[in-house]
Amino acid sequence: MDPKVMWMIAGIALIAAGVIGWYLWSRRRSEQLRSRFGPEYDRTVHEAGDVRKAEASLQARAKRVERLQLRPLTPEEASRFSAAWQQVQAQFVDDPKAAITEADRLVGDVMTARGYPVADFDQRVEDISVDHPDVVMNYRAARDIALEHERGHASTEDLRQAMVHYRSLFRDLLADAAAREEDVQSRTPVAKG
Repeated sequence: MDPKVMWMIAGIALIAAGVIGWYLWSRRRSEQLRSRFGPEYDRTVHEAGDVRKAEASLQARAKRVERLQLRPLTPEEASRFSAAWQQVQAQFVDDPKAAITEADRLVGDVMTARGYPVADFDQRVEDISVDHPDVVMNYRAARDIALEHERGHASTEDLRQAMVHYRSLFRDLLADAAAREEDVQSRTPVAKG
């Protein structure tokens, strides 16, 4: 066989292998991002209108959050925040509007205690989406209702729904502390009497 033909075949095979490798890598990356971000992946792709742009945005979020000094709550902090949440829920019965404002503030306080920057809501949502993708949609919905409430356009049922949304994020943010406490308790030896 002519050496030029062999080199052409080898070159074509090498290019084909590179294209197949790139395709498989791209597909795997997409699957990993879809798995990590859940519904937030689809939302970001829809908003960006382009899968590559959306995936680049999601990867940038993940890198940003990796640089943050996030930490789980201590059991004491988790207990204090849980007690404050119980008060907010009880307040909802008598004053739903004030309870929603307080729920939003309390979620922000928990995020601050965990190490999330909370100055800009859009950035806060993006940061939360990295580690809490299943509840970030609830956070957006709760915040939208809270803003409608500030404009005087939210019904009591809307406020109730916002409270449910805030509660799902609140519980997710506290879950790390509860899991850590269970882990510590499972490793603590039981005294035999």
